[in-house]
Amino acid sequence: MARDPYKYFRIEAQELIDQLNRGALELEKGGAGDSVASLLRLAHTLKGAARVVKQTDIGNCAHAIEDTLAPLRESGQPATQSQIDAVLKQLDCIAEHLASLAVPAPTSVMASAEERTTAHPSRSSANEDILRTVRVEVGEMDTLLDGFDETHARLGPLRERVRKTSALRSKVDSLGNDVAAARLHGKDAGSSWRMALDQIAGDLGELQRTLASDIEALERELMQVRDTAERMRLIAADSLFVALERAVRDAAQVQGKKVIFESRGGDVRLDAQVLGAVQGALSHVVRNAVTHGIEDPIARQAAGKPAEGRVVVHVAQRGRWIEFICSDDGGGIDLVAVRRIAQQRGLEASALNDDALLRLLTQGSISTAETVSEVAGRGVGLDVVRDAAERLDGKLALRTEAGKGTSVTLTVPLLISSLDGLRVEAGGTLVTLPMDAVRATLRIGPAEIVRTPQGESVLHQGSAIPFLQLARLLSNESAMARTSRAALAVVIEARDGMAAIGVERLLGAVNIVVRPLPVLAPAAPFVSGASINAEGNPQWVLDARHLVLAAQRAVAASEEDDMELPILVVDDSLTTRMLERSILESAGYAVQLAVSAEEALEKLADTRYGLILVDVEMPGMDGFSFIERIRAHPEWREIPAILVTSLASDAHRQRGRDVGAQDYIVKSEFDQGALLQRIDQLMTEAVR
Repeated sequence: MARDPYKYFRIEAQELIDQLNRGALELEKGGAGDSVASLLRLAHTLKGAARVVKQTDIGNCAHAIEDTLAPLRESGQPATQSQIDAVLKQLDCIAEHLASLAVPAPTSVMASAEERTTAHPSRSSANEDILRTVRVEVGEMDTLLDGFDETHARLGPLRERVRKTSALRSKVDSLGNDVAAARLHGKDAGSSWRMALDQIAGDLGELQRTLASDIEALERELMQVRDTAERMRLIAADSLFVALERAVRDAAQVQGKKVIFESRGGDVRLDAQVLGAVQGALSHVVRNAVTHGIEDPIARQAAGKPAEGRVVVHVAQRGRWIEFICSDDGGGIDLVAVRRIAQQRGLEASALNDDALLRLLTQGSISTAETVSEVAGRGVGLDVVRDAAERLDGKLALRTEAGKGTSVTLTVPLLISSLDGLRVEAGGTLVTLPMDAVRATLRIGPAEIVRTPQGESVLHQGSAIPFLQLARLLSNESAMARTSRAALAVVIEARDGMAAIGVERLLGAVNIVVRPLPVLAPAAPFVSGASINAEGNPQWVLDARHLVLAAQRAVAASEEDDMELPILVVDDSLTTRMLERSILESAGYAVQLAVSAEEALEKLADTRYGLILVDVEMPGMDGFSFIERIRAHPEWREIPAILVTSLASDAHRQRGRDVGAQDYIVKSEFDQGALLQRIDQLMTEAVR
């Protein structure tokens, strides 16, 4: 393998650049004193490191930063805009030089990494190196080392137990020899043998107890070591924010606008693969938000807005998904222009509502080149975000409101994340609830549960909230029966409201590493992932939002909720109908079947459905025509529809988008887990 002389320099330099960028942006907001001294120390460190590896250009840039900041330390005066600009310009110069220090690629694996960098020129080799090399907190490393020390200390007693086991085996062998010799000579030594056996039995019992205790302690220590090691490979989301804030700042300066950058959810810790894949996409989005979303100060004040615009990036874990939300308070997307361009492309856009028009943008149904000038330049950024979503099997959503702003949401599957949770027991099963959703714990008796024909509720802070026995939900019983016994309840809150979840025991707060469920093992919507216990067995991690929805459905069955409506499967193939029915019913959905599009239209006239799965190639009316029919019907047009077909060409996929299908699934590429996730998303969005 080729030697990489800059391996550690790239890591250190990138970290110093990030800190210098962060400090310069803070200085621009009015910081001084310690901020200047800290920046000088960072620049000096970078200069020294660069000269060690003979990178003169980087060292000179770092020295220029020192020259710019040194007068501020002496005078104590705030930095001027020109001084801030000079520091940031030198940092950009350093970043360019650092990116030119290419990583050697002697193997196919490294070549692939290089190809990825070439395919995404905005992502430097230095950034790739940072993603491959995770920097950890000293406290985490101390925890890991303490775990190793404790585990090593446990090995001494275990070695002593092994020695005792060997001694006991020698006693047993000796006793066996004595018994054999006595029998050979016709002697009876029964009492002495029994005494010896009793002593051995006692020693073995004590040894068994101590071994069990030692092994249990060792397992706990190893579990802690493993959890710590897994957390160490996760990166805090705030590692994205410095680069995004810098992008917002630079774009605002070029445009002559005033923009405030806000970030939320920086403590969410994620797999480096996710952060690396979304970083470039989010940079495009925030730049577009400033350049094409935020109005100039005069226009904002004329509209009754503050002169300073606002761009907010929020990272959050939602069950099995991670959401990256970028929102601005600008003028919004010109949907009139979107409709006009769609019609120019030959799309039937006159009857589409605003949400459908936005879906055209997210799906790429309208060319970027045609929309960039008339639709506030959103096309390029959305292309990049859509590519990131496709690479991660994620989803892209777009919302806008005229005069109030736009939000772009990139939702990607959970790979690995860290979670603070409350471990509880219900029905003999141990599960974890997300701690950020927990509001209180209650001890409730039968008299405190309000029972109605629809379900149960309890009083919390003067208000009635739905009550749900978690054991009933975990046991997959179709009806949540009433309970008369006293129970503990955990009050949780999600965006859909609050609920009290009945449990049997509270086992305490935990910090766990959450893993996604295997694709071939789909679970109910209220299961967001799994953690691994000391025995190596998975334990469910539950999703607060779907727990609240389940409790609300139990208490208010008459409330409109598309997740309760049946799914209509339309396919002329018996095999396909039965397969899809089995998958959906196993996931808890009610299912009805139709063998043709004509029969499906008859069923739609009598029954409300939450979603439709439809084949394309059927006798009589095909699936495309069927969706066109329901999109033209005022009562059926909002029902989500997914095409499931053997036709895999791009032309057929485009035809599916044109007629209004929410998704297009090719049978030869069928993925049960992905289908259920998409159905869950569409039916949840329909409820909103």
